[in-house]
Amino acid sequence: MSDDDDALLAEQIAYYRAGAAEYDRPYAEHEELRRLPALVDELPIGGDVLELACGTGQWTPLLATRARSVTAVDVAAEVLDIARARAPLPHVRFLQADVFHWRPARRYDTVFFAFWLSHVPPARLPGFWNTVAAMLTPGGRAVFVDDGPGATAGEEGVAEGAVPTVLRRLADGSRYRVVKVFHDARTLTDDLTAQGWTARVRPLGGLVVGIAEPPDRPYQPMSRPTRS
Repeated sequence: MSDDDDALLAEQIAYYRAGAAEYDRPYAEHEELRRLPALVDELPIGGDVLELACGTGQWTPLLATRARSVTAVDVAAEVLDIARARAPLPHVRFLQADVFHWRPARRYDTVFFAFWLSHVPPARLPGFWNTVAAMLTPGGRAVFVDDGPGATAGEEGVAEGAVPTVLRRLADGSRYRVVKVFHDARTLTDDLTAQGWTARVRPLGGLVVGIAEPPDRPYQPMSRPTRS
């Protein structure tokens, strides 16, 4: 992957670490965001759930009501501290790890991610989907929610290019570029289908909501597992 990808992802991590205390502010200010996690009730979430890029755990306790267990992963210790306080449940555990490099020692029935896919650089998407497929049990599903193209209007400093970005500001005046790819539901469905997935991605207001099943393949243990 390019050095520019690495630099942007490092800046993205720095933003979420520095802004952990401000992360939940939009949920307090916008009623539509407060209603958003209720989507979980409409999605096929169950069994052992892996939540990628869990942030401050806005979704984690809701996943926990549907799951046998939840493993929630994020790279930023600062947001994980908030998430742990939000979901102090016996069947939920939190791990600090970079989802681009971390591999679990087991597989999951559901892999869930909210507002994460748009932060994956386009060149890394095929590898990301392959990684998600390897994290799923046979018959498992990836379930995701993210911003669609309509969300562009609410962003500052939108920059197109090989790695699209937006500008984010924190209360102290600091500015960060983060990767932001506004996926269209039809294009995302077509891209996943081309990789052999069975995907149902639909627009919902300014969002995209997706359920995707990986290609059929013989079950094999994951190679070189790390602790999870």
